[in-house]
Amino acid sequence: MQVTQSTAPLVQAQRNYFQSGVTHAYGFRQTQLKALGAAIQEQQGAIQQALAQDLGKSVFEAVLTETTNSISEINHTLKHLKAWMAPQRVRTSVVQFPAQGEIWSEPLGVVLNISPWNYPFQLAMGPLIGAIAAGNCTILKPSELAPHTSGVIAELIAKTFPPEYITVVEGDKTITQDLLKNRFDHIFFTGSTAIGRLIMAAAAPHLTPVTLELGGKSPCIVGPDAPVELTARRIAWGKFINGGQTCIAPDYVLVPPALKAPLLGQLRHWIGEFYGKNPADSPDYGRIINEHHWQRLRDLVDPAQVVIGGDGDIEARYFAPTVLDGVGWDDPVMEAEIFGPILPILTYGEMGEAIAAINARPKPLALYLFTNDPNLQNQVLSQTSSGGVCINDTIMQLGAPSMPFGGVGESGMGAYHGKFSFDTFSHRKSVLKRKFWLDLDLRYPPYHDKLKWLKWLP
Repeated sequence: MQVTQSTAPLVQAQRNYFQSGVTHAYGFRQTQLKALGAAIQEQQGAIQQALAQDLGKSVFEAVLTETTNSISEINHTLKHLKAWMAPQRVRTSVVQFPAQGEIWSEPLGVVLNISPWNYPFQLAMGPLIGAIAAGNCTILKPSELAPHTSGVIAELIAKTFPPEYITVVEGDKTITQDLLKNRFDHIFFTGSTAIGRLIMAAAAPHLTPVTLELGGKSPCIVGPDAPVELTARRIAWGKFINGGQTCIAPDYVLVPPALKAPLLGQLRHWIGEFYGKNPADSPDYGRIINEHHWQRLRDLVDPAQVVIGGDGDIEARYFAPTVLDGVGWDDPVMEAEIFGPILPILTYGEMGEAIAAINARPKPLALYLFTNDPNLQNQVLSQTSSGGVCINDTIMQLGAPSMPFGGVGESGMGAYHGKFSFDTFSHRKSVLKRKFWLDLDLRYPPYHDKLKWLKWLP
C-alpha cells in the first residue's frame, strides 16, 4: 500500500494484533508460511515480469536467484520450525540444584524489514520468512528503485495476509524516514553501508535492535596453483550475474603476475560464452537499475584501463561486462564497493602481501579464494576477517540454509538464513525451574561463619 500520512497507526494496529497472542502458536506460523509459499508459486509469472522490467532479469535468473530461493527457504523452515520453537534444555550447576534450565525462543513483536533493489523479491522474502517463523508481525518496505517488483510484492502480501499482521508500505525515503520514527522491536535492513549508519542512528532513540546486511569490496584471490580456466569461469559468473549488482559479487581480483594474462584471456572467453559477442543483445544479461547508478559506474571507469568491455547505453541502462587492468589501490574504482559489472585486476607477489592489502581495508561481506593448497587456505582463513568465505567458487555460499549469512564490521551486523533467521527475530529467554523439596540455609542471612563453605562451590 502507498502511504502518505503517518505510519504510526499501522504500527499500532500490528502491535495490538501481536498482543492478542495469535501469532505465537506453531499452527498459526505454519499456516502463514504455507500461504506465503503458495502465493509465490501462484504469482511466479508476475514476479518474473516485474524483475525483467526493473533489472532486465531473464526468466532463468529470476527463478534461480529470486523465487526458488524463497520457496526453498520456506520449505526448510517448515521442516524444522517445530524443533526450533521447542524449549531447549540446558545444564544447570550445583548452585541451582535441584533445578531444570531451559531456553525459550519467544517472538519479538513488530518488526520492520527494509529491503533493497538488487534482488528485490528474494531479499524482501528472506527476512519476512524468518519473522513469520519466529511469530512476529511485520511491516515490509521494498525499495522504490525497483517499482514493478515492489508493486507485485505489495499486491501479493495484501492478498495473502491481513494488514494488522503483515503489510507493505511503498514509497520513497520520506516514507522510510517516517517509519523509522516509530518504535519497532527489531529493524532488518539490507542495503549500503552509508544508509546502514542512518538506520542504526534512527533506531538508537528507541534502543531498537538492528540487523544490518550491508556490503563492501569483496576480494577474490587467485592462488598460484588455481586452474585458470575454471577459476575464470566461476569468477565471471559470480561477477556479472544480475549485471554485477550483487552484494557478495567479487569486487576485485588479486592474481599472481604470471597468471594475469592467462586469467584475462579466460575471462574474455567466458564473457563471450555467457553473453555472446555483443552482451547488449543477450537475453541473459541484466540491466543497471537506473540512470543514476549507470552514470556512477561510468565515472569509475578509466578508458585507459579497459581490457574487456567498457561500452554501454545509458538510455537502455546497459553497461557491458567490463574488466580493468593496470588499476592502483588509490584509483576511484577501488575506493568503494563497485556494485556493477566492473572487475579490476590487481597483482600480488606472495600471499602475505595480498592478505595485508585486504586487511588494510574495511572487512568485506565475502572473500573468495581459488587454491587447492590447504596451507594457503588456512593462511587466508586464519589471517583475514570477512562476513563469509567461499573457496574455489563465487556466490554459492549464499544458498546454504545451514550456514549464517551476514557481515562483520562495516559489512554489517547480525545474520540470517535458516535457523539463523529464526534466531534473529526471536528473543532467547532463560527459564530456570526449581523444586521445593530442598532449600539449604547457606544462601540466607545471617552469614556468620558461612564464608568457608563457598570454596566448595564450582
